[in-house]
Amino acid sequence: MALLLQEKGNNVRFHGWVDKIRNLKYVQFLIVRQGDHAVQLVNEKGNKAEEIINSLTLHSTILITGKVVDNPNVKLLGLEVQIGSIEITSLAERELPINDNSNHETRMDWRFLDLRSRKNYWLFKIQTLLERALRNYWNTRGCVEIHSPKLMATASESGAELFQVDYFGDKACLAQSPQFYKQMAMAAGLDRVFEVGPVFRANPSFTSRHDTEFTSIDVEISWIDSHADVMDFEEEMIKYAINTLMQELPESLKGFLGISIPKTNISFPRVTLIDAKELVSKTGYKSQKTDDLDPREEKVISDIIKKETGSDFVFITDYPITARPFYHMRHESMLTHTKSFDLLFRGVEITTGAQREHRYEKLKNQVLEKELSIEELKQYLDFFKYGCPPHGGFGFGLTRFLMKLLGYKNVREVTFLYRGPNRLSP
Repeated sequence: MALLLQEKGNNVRFHGWVDKIRNLKYVQFLIVRQGDHAVQLVNEKGNKAEEIINSLTLHSTILITGKVVDNPNVKLLGLEVQIGSIEITSLAERELPINDNSNHETRMDWRFLDLRSRKNYWLFKIQTLLERALRNYWNTRGCVEIHSPKLMATASESGAELFQVDYFGDKACLAQSPQFYKQMAMAAGLDRVFEVGPVFRANPSFTSRHDTEFTSIDVEISWIDSHADVMDFEEEMIKYAINTLMQELPESLKGFLGISIPKTNISFPRVTLIDAKELVSKTGYKSQKTDDLDPREEKVISDIIKKETGSDFVFITDYPITARPFYHMRHESMLTHTKSFDLLFRGVEITTGAQREHRYEKLKNQVLEKELSIEELKQYLDFFKYGCPPHGGFGFGLTRFLMKLLGYKNVREVTFLYRGPNRLSP
């Protein structure tokens, strides 16, 4: 359908969805679409196609043959197709189970119908363009792609958010992240790796930012001096992806989709957690959390940074050991704090990252301090017994990033099929 402009005066044959039907006294009009493209069809009454068009319903699929002709009065491409023949390939029921006023849960029940809108079509085109840009960036930086297993013998993150499954009579768990395997790749000498894949969190939260299965973008890099090197890598990666995306999207679509483009000529500010807490407290809000930011604090500090610097992004750094997993490296001069960071984008955390502890004895001691089992983590700890480069990395939430980039209010709307505490189908 996108090539119809090249076929003026010619007969064509193509498929499409019926988007609109207008039945006038002497003529019939159809709007038929494929993806983001639509074209007007016209049929003069009294021929064989009239009866077929009379039986059509919206959302049916049809096969058309006809002649492409100029019509400057038509907004769609300035042309129309004069119908020669029409065949119904799939007749839709007359009443759809959802409409523009349907609530969110009903739309999720009928997600395949909900996804038929032009805006949703472009949502997933943008996701595709974004992932392609990220892969281009990784390829030019010498990264290796890995595909880690999603069935694990032990938890890779907090045991509190763990899905356990029966594994031939033994207990297994679904991967909360590819963390252990990213680090194994560093111990294996792969230097720089990335993975795009599903992760699972048994989080009972119903907030706009949480889901129980989501696509995580994970990166791990070797030969670093500190977590600052990891932040440098991620900042460059995100700026590259945004710039590529904006170059490839037509201007008309940016307006239609409501994309507010983040500035990429500004360095992402870096604020320690201690300083961030102090900045937020000056606004009059004081959180009950002392070792992390709560959602309101994330919003407040993001607003402050946006006002002061113009940046939609801010790194919050140096979290206490109480808020971070055992494998985060600690500051030599401040052993109660880690070489870690979160990246906030427009008030929402989209990344957690850190320099990892790669020294076997120190790592083993940190396992014990967290009161975890050395035996259960033995295979992981073995990665560091035979030499391992200094390394670090991050996990980047794809749906959270898309949600804030495109101005959606909920990760459910930017996920192909959402999974949450009360959503396991379709």
